[in-house]
Amino acid sequence: MSLAPSISIPRSRFNTLPLAIGLFCLLWSYAFVAGKIGVTHCPPLILLAARFSLAGVLILGATLIRGEAWSLSWRDAAVFAVLGIANNALYLGLGYTGLQSVSAGLGGLIVSANPVFTAALAALLLGEGMTWRKAGGLLLGVIGVTAIVWHRLAVGTDSLHGILFTLASLASIVAGTILFKLLAPKGSLWIGNGVQNLAAGIVLAPVALTFADIHAIDFTPSLIGAFAFLVLGGSILAYWLWFHLLKVCGATAASAYHFLMPPLGMLFAYLVLGEHVEARDLLGIIPVALGIYLVTRPAKPVV
Repeated sequence: MSLAPSISIPRSRFNTLPLAIGLFCLLWSYAFVAGKIGVTHCPPLILLAARFSLAGVLILGATLIRGEAWSLSWRDAAVFAVLGIANNALYLGLGYTGLQSVSAGLGGLIVSANPVFTAALAALLLGEGMTWRKAGGLLLGVIGVTAIVWHRLAVGTDSLHGILFTLASLASIVAGTILFKLLAPKGSLWIGNGVQNLAAGIVLAPVALTFADIHAIDFTPSLIGAFAFLVLGGSILAYWLWFHLLKVCGATAASAYHFLMPPLGMLFAYLVLGEHVEARDLLGIIPVALGIYLVTRPAKPVV
């Protein structure tokens, strides 16, 4: 995968958002499957510390090799470092801990509730409009996600302990999303993503080395493949696309695409991991899809 196109893509290339949105959703949802594979062969904190550190070094190293000028002020660099703690270290540290005892499909499902909390906080803190149409769409998303989670708990396929960690992970990414829009860092998103990853790696490394057993790592082709995807497809490309969508679409609309993660996550988990999917899970996707449509549909112009 070439990293160069991500550094200086002309803005006109993203005038049509479907490509960016589709690629983001595919990468983000498959990352739960890759993460599930990773934590079965490596302690989650060690996996994440290595992932973020390598991603940060690759991004900033590519920037240096290309001779791209440093475009972040000290303030913006500090903001991206804080975002790295919220969006990377806490979000995925808690999420990967949860993945040890919940399915990849359910993990992606819980995090997909991101749009509801983001929309509420964006209306309060960012002044983003909350219409009845958007509120109805968010409610439908909640209904669909809740129905699937409730069913999974009822049949006992996932651990409450893991679900609580995943809910804490959800709170972290909501906070990171709002902070990005509230603090509005300027400069290159590419360099900012490098700072974010490196900061997360620096924060997680001592924690991982203190509390995780490095001898528990099982070096297998599955682990190597999952790790490569998480670094290149997850930490580098997917996060760059996420921040791009936040800038272009706004926090509420961009976050609404997280409602697409449950069906995609369950599909990938079924195809790759063989996780069981029931008809009731699929029925919950219907209100989710309708909710996305209502939240992201452009408002009709006032005549």
